[in-house]
Amino acid sequence: MKDFQTQRMQDSSAVAYESNATLLGAIDAPGYYPSAKPPTESWRYEYVKRGLDILCAATMLLVFAIPGLLIAAAILLSSEGGVLYREERIGRGGRLFRILKFRSMYRHAAQTGHIAPAPPGGIPVHRRMCKHLTDPRVTTVGGFLRRWSLDELPQLLNVLRGEMSLIGPRPVVEAETALYGDLLDFYLDARPGLSGLWQVSGRSNIGYERRARLDSLYVRSWSLRGDLVILLRTIPAVLKRVGAR
Repeated sequence: MKDFQTQRMQDSSAVAYESNATLLGAIDAPGYYPSAKPPTESWRYEYVKRGLDILCAATMLLVFAIPGLLIAAAILLSSEGGVLYREERIGRGGRLFRILKFRSMYRHAAQTGHIAPAPPGGIPVHRRMCKHLTDPRVTTVGGFLRRWSLDELPQLLNVLRGEMSLIGPRPVVEAETALYGDLLDFYLDARPGLSGLWQVSGRSNIGYERRARLDSLYVRSWSLRGDLVILLRTIPAVLKRVGAR
């Protein structure tokens, strides 16, 4: 079994993602550390992937235009505040950008209780890492949007602007970068994604160490075929709401 896991990590076609169970077993192998040069510097990543991002994001924006207007109306009618929420995230190469979301919290709530208490001897934990906790800041409409991942739709605009990709590691805030440890460079090699390997493997049900390993595996083994597999698996993952909070 150990030899099989080692071979999987050495094989550049690992991004075929034959099963989540196989992947999670591979990244949990003792001494796991992906050292191969990531293929995110290739012309396919820079131009083909970018072209597909623009085409697909523009198409999806047209498809979701009317549902998006209905969501915006529901947000405005149910609570005070604007339609969109903006937050600073870490992008490719460490560049900062403002991620867009449909507002799911009460007005000014995002500025309160943002950092949870640190464990003894530990670093402060961002509230985004504690989604299993009941959050009184979330509105009724916002809770529905989060459960069905509809609050993420405005990030299609981030994709069009080149700040994100349809598929990639989920964008993190500065407080989360410390949790990546030695694997942070892999996260910084790629554009953050609207969906990703973490998204289709359990989302909030997965611990942060495993999430970092999934991100590094995705970046090290990136391929257009792998992106297509993740994109197709995103649909049932959203419908099943696994790990969505």
